[in-house]
Amino acid sequence: MKPEIFYLLIFIGLVLALWFAYRLITSNNVLHSKLKKQKTIIEDILKQLYHVEQSNRTATVSDLAGALEIRRRNILPVVVEMATSRLVQANDEVLKLTQEGRAYALKIIRVHRLWEKYLAEKTGHQQSDWHYLAEKKEHELDEEEINKLSFSLGNPMFDPHGDPIPSASGKVVKVKWVPLPSYPENEPAKIVHIEDEPGVIYQQILAKRIFVGSHIKIKNSDNKEITIISEGQEHKFSPIIAANISVEPLSEDEVYEENAVRLSALVKGEMAEVLGISKECRGANRRRLLDLGILPGTQIEVDLSSPMKDPIAYRVRNTSIALRNSLADRILINRTNSN
Repeated sequence: MKPEIFYLLIFIGLVLALWFAYRLITSNNVLHSKLKKQKTIIEDILKQLYHVEQSNRTATVSDLAGALEIRRRNILPVVVEMATSRLVQANDEVLKLTQEGRAYALKIIRVHRLWEKYLAEKTGHQQSDWHYLAEKKEHELDEEEINKLSFSLGNPMFDPHGDPIPSASGKVVKVKWVPLPSYPENEPAKIVHIEDEPGVIYQQILAKRIFVGSHIKIKNSDNKEITIISEGQEHKFSPIIAANISVEPLSEDEVYEENAVRLSALVKGEMAEVLGISKECRGANRRRLLDLGILPGTQIEVDLSSPMKDPIAYRVRNTSIALRNSLADRILINRTNSN
């Protein structure tokens, strides 16, 4: 055989080998991608069905398709597989979680809420991003990573929105929340939970700068509008939006501060006393405020204001510190007098 033909055959053999290897790797990647996507859909369905159960409602395949924004014909074979795997029971169109399905759903919810807690306590991500980022991470962590995450956070019982975090064994703390529209008028209460789904309503609540832990009173409530007073500010909600906020009565050792306002409401010439820092102020921001001496009982006043009034410099313990309004919102004060 001529050397030219021999080398040509070797070259062709190498090309074919590389082509087959490429096809094999590509096929494996496609299969892995499909399996990962299917796993995500299964876990999203389980989580959605759990929330439906908690609200004493039922869900059909069409309901799930609409809620998860997946075509019915695409979600149907996944539901059939879930029924075969005994994760759900199907009665006509209505789906219910089995014991195995409920345990799996609680695992996913545990990861989601722990990750939101991590984002709130350990990172600088905006509050509006927590849910979206946790939605991605909840499908990635294994059991060992979940337990390590929980331990690093001190095994918390509640996430930043006030939702109970399921334990490793699937136990969930019972809560006695009252939806805001059902709470009596003029009775002091504390916000204990803000629902972060659907995202459109959650963003509207965030825009009002309403925080978990804030003390409130309902000024008036009817079928069209609910007006509350929170930390010196008046907010109006439709009943649909207000239903995503839950409250509870103040405990015996909690005092409703009638004249409490946010530091961002202080103007030049006014003196105030710090009442506390909102629970919504976490991580590095909270440590910074504490290091600056912003503690209950501390005297504070406006020192300088920028042209756009954000940030504003405040005088604390003979030191001038600049704070963004978004951070000053997290500091509760009581005006004492004017210069």
